Amino acid sequence: MSVGEAFLATWRAIFRSRELLATTLLAVLLYSFYYPAPYAQQTSQKLPVVVVDQDDSALSRAVVRELDATREIRVQAVETSMLAARATMNAGEADGVILIADGLERQLRTGSPGSGVGIWVDATYLVRASAIRDAVTAVIQNLVVTRLAPASQATRAGPPIAIVSEPLFNLTGGYKNYVFPAVAVVIIQQTLLIGAASFMAGRRREGTWRMGLSEYLGTLAAFGSAGAVTCLFLFGMAFWIQGVPVGGNIGGVIAVTPVFVICIAALGLGLGSFFDRFERAMAIIAPASVPFFFLTGAAWPLDQMPRIVAAIAWLIPSTAGLHTFVPLNQMGASLYEVRGAAGILLALAAICVVLAGKRIVSTTSTSG
Repeated sequence: MSVGEAFLATWRAIFRSRELLATTLLAVLLYSFYYPAPYAQQTSQKLPVVVVDQDDSALSRAVVRELDATREIRVQAVETSMLAARATMNAGEADGVILIADGLERQLRTGSPGSGVGIWVDATYLVRASAIRDAVTAVIQNLVVTRLAPASQATRAGPPIAIVSEPLFNLTGGYKNYVFPAVAVVIIQQTLLIGAASFMAGRRREGTWRMGLSEYLGTLAAFGSAGAVTCLFLFGMAFWIQGVPVGGNIGGVIAVTPVFVICIAALGLGLGSFFDRFERAMAIIAPASVPFFFLTGAAWPLDQMPRIVAAIAWLIPSTAGLHTFVPLNQMGASLYEVRGAAGILLALAAICVVLAGKRIVSTTSTSG
C-alpha cells in the first residue's frame, strides 16, 4: 500500500467509525465551546463578604460603600463582632470577612500605629481570595488619597508614589484568557492521542496492526492532518469566537503545528499497538489529561517544580507544545524566542516517529 492510499484509507476509517470520528474531530469541536463556558465572565464578580466595622467613623462607612460598589465585592452584611461575621462565613454565606479596626481613621490621619484592616478569605478558592484582597487594597488606597485631609501625616510625608500596573497579553486579566490557551494544547494532544491509539487498537484486534513503511507513513500523515485541522481550528476560529486575545504570530503557529501533531500521532499509534480494544486505550490515556495539564507549567511554573518532576514534564508533548504555542499565539513571540521549547518538541517528534515505526513497521506487513 502506498503512502497516498494509506492516507485516504485512514481518513475513510475515521469517518466510518463513530468512536474515531468522535474522539479525533468532534470532541475538539465540543470542547471548544464546552470548556470556556464556565469562565464567560472572565473575573470573579460580586463575591459576598461580611464587614466588621469597629471604627464606626465616616471613613469606615465610606470604605463599606466603596467596597460594595466594586465589581469584585458585594457586602453581604455589616457586623459589630468577629464572632457573628465568622459564623456567617462558616455557614457558607460569605467568602470573606473584612475587619475595619477601631481607630483606623485616626491612624491614617495622624500616621500613628494601629491595627489597620484585616482580611480573612476562603483560600480554598485562590481566584476569589485574590480578587477580594486586591479590591480591599484598591479601595483603601483610593480613600487615603481622595478623602483624607491634605494636611494628614501621610500627605505631609510627601506626595504619593504613583504605581501603574498594565497587564500584558491578557488585558482583561480574565481567567478564560489565561486557562483556555493552555488547556487547548492538552485537548489537542489527548483527543488525537486517543484517536490514533484507538485506531491501532482496532487493527490489533483484527490482527492487521503490522504495516509496511509506506502504510505507516500514510497512516501517520492522516492522523497528523486531522490533528492539524483541530489545532488550527482551536487556535484560530475557536479563540476568535470565545474572544480570547491572540498576539499574532500566525506563521509561527502554522510552522510548529505539523511537528506537534506528528509527534502526538506517532505516540498514539505506538501506544495503541499495545492494546487490543478501543476501551482499553481510552481507559489508560483519558485519565492522564489532568496530570498532563498540571505538568505543562500553566498551573504551577516548571522552574518551581522539583527538578525530576520538571524533567519528566518535558517528556510530554503538551508541555513543549504549551511553551511554544502560547508565546507564539498569545504573545506574538518569534520562532527564535521559542527555539528551546520548539527544539524539544522537534526532538520528541523524531523519537516518537522512529520508536513507533520500529514497533509497527514490518517488511511482511503481517500481525505479530
